[in-house]
Amino acid sequence: MEVTNKLKSLVARIETGLDQHVPAADTRPSQLHAAMRYSLEAGGKRLRPALVLAVAELSEAPKIPDPLPAAVAIECLHTYSLIHDDLPCMDDDDLRRGRATVHREFDEATALLAGDSLLTHAFALLAEAYAATPTLSHALIRELSDTAGSQRLIGGQMADLLGEAKGDATPEDLDYIHLNKTAAMIETALVMGGILAKWDSEQLDALRRAGRNLGLAFQIVDDILDVTADTATLGKTVGKDEATQKTTYVRLHGLEVSRQKVQQRTTEAIAIFSDLPGDTAFLENLARSMAQRIN
Repeated sequence: MEVTNKLKSLVARIETGLDQHVPAADTRPSQLHAAMRYSLEAGGKRLRPALVLAVAELSEAPKIPDPLPAAVAIECLHTYSLIHDDLPCMDDDDLRRGRATVHREFDEATALLAGDSLLTHAFALLAEAYAATPTLSHALIRELSDTAGSQRLIGGQMADLLGEAKGDATPEDLDYIHLNKTAAMIETALVMGGILAKWDSEQLDALRRAGRNLGLAFQIVDDILDVTADTATLGKTVGKDEATQKTTYVRLHGLEVSRQKVQQRTTEAIAIFSDLPGDTAFLENLARSMAQRIN
């Protein structure tokens, strides 16, 4: 209950932040901004912005900048990646976060531009919100842009598409894809929280390691749920990975070994969290609750 209540509290702050820091749906051109809002306001777990806030709260500094704009920025970037992921030229999905995907609700061109706009807005927000502290602004922008670029998030997506095309991805190929496509964003959420908390490089490195483990566990859980859950529960189409013969952890390793990998990665993340400053109980329990989704 404690982790659920804390997460609800963080999500409520994030929803307020999204309303404050993203253009209203009726901003001209309204179709574009309505599509941006449509995807953002569909909800989702809000995991990445929640991690930014949770880590920033661990700070022992007397005063830190407001972490909410950074949390909103990473949610904008994450949502852009989902919109583009769902496009016909990518995964061609019809359902996301329990709603029709943006290109189904609007059209493909609008979805493409809505994703572009959210990506751009993420960096504009970081530049504007932290303009009074340019060193901090630079650090946050550098962190997020590195994660969003051709060697991480976008590179992971490219490798995923190439892997699907050749159909013979190895376990190393799969780890590469998801260390960059999935884990990179979770890693960066933690690190951005640490930057706001004014932590040193050693502590930021620890957050990176925790994020990689947590991110891989998250992806493996997703692969397991695609086999074991239903569409209504997940809010997106299930069974598609198997139908398209997509390379997943379950396909390469089987259900039982995949479950073991979730536990191993989760245990490693929790161990790292427990060595960080402050009360890390929420982060530890959140990691446990994410792993428990497959039970």
